[in-house]
Amino acid sequence: MLPRAAKQSLAVSPAHSFDSTTLTETEIRALVARFGSPLLVVDCEQVRRQYRALKAALPGVDLHYALKPLPHAAVVSCLRDEGAYFDLATTGEVELVKQQGIAPSRCIHTHPIKRDSDIRDALRYGVTTFVADNPDELKKFVRYRKRAEILIRVSFRSPNAVVDLSKKFGCDPGAVLGMIEQARRLGVRVKGLSFHVGSQATDPAKYVEAVQACTNIMAEAVLAGLPSLDVLDIGGGFPVAYNDSVTPIDEFCRPIRAALAKLPPHVRVIAEPGRFIAAPAAIAVSSVMGKAKRDGRWWYYLDDGLYGSYSGQMFDHAKYPVSVLRQGGELHESVLAGPTCDSIDVIDDSIMLPELEVGDLVVGRMMGAYTWASATDFNFFKRARVVVMNETADARRVVRLQRKAAGGRGRAA
Repeated sequence: MLPRAAKQSLAVSPAHSFDSTTLTETEIRALVARFGSPLLVVDCEQVRRQYRALKAALPGVDLHYALKPLPHAAVVSCLRDEGAYFDLATTGEVELVKQQGIAPSRCIHTHPIKRDSDIRDALRYGVTTFVADNPDELKKFVRYRKRAEILIRVSFRSPNAVVDLSKKFGCDPGAVLGMIEQARRLGVRVKGLSFHVGSQATDPAKYVEAVQACTNIMAEAVLAGLPSLDVLDIGGGFPVAYNDSVTPIDEFCRPIRAALAKLPPHVRVIAEPGRFIAAPAAIAVSSVMGKAKRDGRWWYYLDDGLYGSYSGQMFDHAKYPVSVLRQGGELHESVLAGPTCDSIDVIDDSIMLPELEVGDLVVGRMMGAYTWASATDFNFFKRARVVVMNETADARRVVRLQRKAAGGRGRAA
């Protein structure tokens, strides 16, 4: 059962921007006073901005939001209203979009390795496009060959990406035609190709290389008398700025647009952005729950940490911009630690801060992707409550506390 929003809300007035979600210090303090801490504040207006920016940078490409980095009902409904498509990988994600009234024709299922139950659940909902990257996976679709269509995922290794997804998934480009031939023998329809150059890609050249290779594979398939390939999924991985700057998205996509223009005109192009849409859309707010001076440095213990909203530092190789609301005073080399009894639970072991007191607030920015989604309740420290603002385009910054995480696995408020 998916969550219903709590019947608690707080209207906050527009004011001078403090951080990526445009909340002021006063507004952040008001949220904590009302809802407690830790909090994850999700701004749907930022979701809209990121979606529109990428849509403008890749005209003619159908953007399928990848739910994995921020699988929240408010984000899904916001993007639904923007006309987005959706990239699903699990039965839980199927249930989430179903609850938000997403038409199955606007969804694809892209996990290259699936259980039979995953396939059945997606088909039962009405999703018919799946991804496979090896001969054994193709065989799973023989019993569903009248209902399912396949995109063959091609591997293009990208060592410069923060996360090289082709290390785990994808077939060698030279093996694609053989897989299409095998699918034809099995009676399984191959609809097109897909690739993913890796998460937080820094160079569009890898996309260009992959598009050109897939263009050649499509031409070779025709020459070999194989069925026409009508879809190219260019994946995600579009970069966002954490602490280091990245190329603006329109400039980043310019060579990708040029490569896509050389595809046959009948080919539908789709993409699977996740981080680019979700990362700038949330801040994490935590409180100092204790302090101690150790080896000449102040250690500040927060009520959120690596097992909570900052889990992406371990699982996603991210380093989030962090600031404190206390201003003024001499800066000291300090340590920000999470609340658990595990010594690895340290957010930053060398950060310059004014001296803080118990109750002071710490804000992490760019924390929409792979944070709350991978948070745990380890040591019985409950994960952050989710507060949603600007859930509709005319919401005027009204915020709502979400009682539970998507899929019912989060904490009750």
